[in-house]
Amino acid sequence: MLQRPQKIVAAEMAGQEATRQRHLNQDTDGKESASAEPEAWKIRYEKCWLHRRCSSLLHKDKQARQAGQLFSGLLAMNVVFLGCAFISSMIFNRVAITLRDVRIFLSILKILSLCWIIYYLLCTSRKPHAVLYRDSHAGPVWVQGSLVLFGACTILLHVFRIGYIVSHNHCKSQLEILFLCIEIIFVCIQTYLLWRHCKDCTQVQHNLTRCGLMLTMATDLLLWLLAVTNDSVHREIESALKGNESSSCTCPNTIACRVFQKGYILLYPFNTEYCLIGSSMLYVMWKNVGRRIPPHHTIHAQPKFKLRGVIYGLVLGISTLFIGICIFMTYQIEATSSAPRQETLVLYYSYYVALLPMMTVGALAGTVIHGLEERELDTLKNPTRSLDVILLMGAALGQIGISYFSIVAIVATNPGDLLNRLILTYAVSLIIQHITQNIFIIEGLHRQPLVEDPDASLAGPHTQHSGPSSEETAMSHTSQEPAPPPGNKETEAKEGEKREDCDPRRVYPLEIRQEIRRVSHAYSHTYGRLNWKRKALKEISIFLVLCNIILWIMPTFGMHPAFENGLEKSFYGYSTWFAIVNFGLPLGVFYRMHSVGGLLEVYVSS
Repeated sequence: MLQRPQKIVAAEMAGQEATRQRHLNQDTDGKESASAEPEAWKIRYEKCWLHRRCSSLLHKDKQARQAGQLFSGLLAMNVVFLGCAFISSMIFNRVAITLRDVRIFLSILKILSLCWIIYYLLCTSRKPHAVLYRDSHAGPVWVQGSLVLFGACTILLHVFRIGYIVSHNHCKSQLEILFLCIEIIFVCIQTYLLWRHCKDCTQVQHNLTRCGLMLTMATDLLLWLLAVTNDSVHREIESALKGNESSSCTCPNTIACRVFQKGYILLYPFNTEYCLIGSSMLYVMWKNVGRRIPPHHTIHAQPKFKLRGVIYGLVLGISTLFIGICIFMTYQIEATSSAPRQETLVLYYSYYVALLPMMTVGALAGTVIHGLEERELDTLKNPTRSLDVILLMGAALGQIGISYFSIVAIVATNPGDLLNRLILTYAVSLIIQHITQNIFIIEGLHRQPLVEDPDASLAGPHTQHSGPSSEETAMSHTSQEPAPPPGNKETEAKEGEKREDCDPRRVYPLEIRQEIRRVSHAYSHTYGRLNWKRKALKEISIFLVLCNIILWIMPTFGMHPAFENGLEKSFYGYSTWFAIVNFGLPLGVFYRMHSVGGLLEVYVSS
């Protein structure tokens, strides 16, 4: 009789234990034990299968994008290698491969690129849901302005070249005019494409768009390579200007020929600059094909460009700009009449020797201030910023390479002469200045911009003074509930609301007001400490901007003393030194222009 109740009690205890175990399993958020039911395992398996399925779809999408980029990249690489083989064969064996053969090959590439560009403008970009996202960082205003400027100068360059050929129609092939007309059409349509669609993140016809962009970019790179290595026109014009033109190919109208010759030589660097800018913008478009930009990656508050409070850097930069323009005009006046004198070259290199160390010191000071700042690093994925860093580092190699070649030539010949000593100092200073400026710009581009938003937080720049209005604004953000009215009657409630509007100190406790005042004073102290750093960064940035502008103006508009001093030309030979300078000089001009844009971003973000 006594065993039956014990069994019942044991069964009840077992049931309670099982119930408790099930509740425990539910409370531990899915951490099953050995006693879990099979249905729970089945539900979790279904979730894992769905997660694996979604992950595989995302993985396949990523693999498809990488495969498309790989295929289009291989296409561009093969086209560039084939073009390099053509151009190299023309340089080393002008009998088997002529300049006309190279121009025919490039004309075919330009026609194919034009076909794709027209198809993209008329079909791809007009498809439904073709461009759902636009990269706000791609194609800033200064890049688009430079593209249009250099494109217009390139078109004008080809017009001068056509005029030069027409003036020598009895000894020049008219087929060259056809090549130049095709290139003018290519430049016009490509400029329109990059002006209107450089920010597109194309979501349709991914592979065709990637291949078209890579083919067009390869064409620009080959045009740049041909412009760098082809010195036949320069040799011909130089001999004509010196009076050594052969009698078989003379110009009947001497004044018109000289205009065309001078215009061609003056505008020649713009052609190479246009090819480099076009290639970089096409690369950004290629990276953005198929890209989806999340909403939280958009910039909510853009800092604005203001010159308020910038004095010393602006005055020093304007003085540097004015002195550089005077030296440039002196050089150009002498260069148009005859070869520049040695005194003019000494003045030019002395200006550089004085300016470059100042820029180096400024960049070093700015880098140190970046290290002392408390701004966080911007770690968001940004293809445009990554390309900016690559272009800064790559474009700097142009002038650095020329400087090293000059150092070797001077040290190996006659380093004791005054002009040679200045050139040697200039070359060393230029290398150091490029390195320090790159570090300063890259550090600034990877910093979070400082945007003064008084409504974003408790204590902003407008809450530095602890008056009643600032406390009321801050307390309206922090307090969740207003203080209850002192009474239950309507009159007392109205009087309480009037007192709340008139005197907020009676609504909020004393401890909250003291805490808000303490935080506001602490932020004011921190903001005051950071203010001198921001001011110094703005002064340094605007000074470097103006310095880079004058260093961009001089070589862009025809000031090329590397061709005029004759030391490196006689040491390496005309063709070799021409290739070295035409390879490094456009990169140097592009570096100065690109540095201006990067420094403006550093100025605005600080």
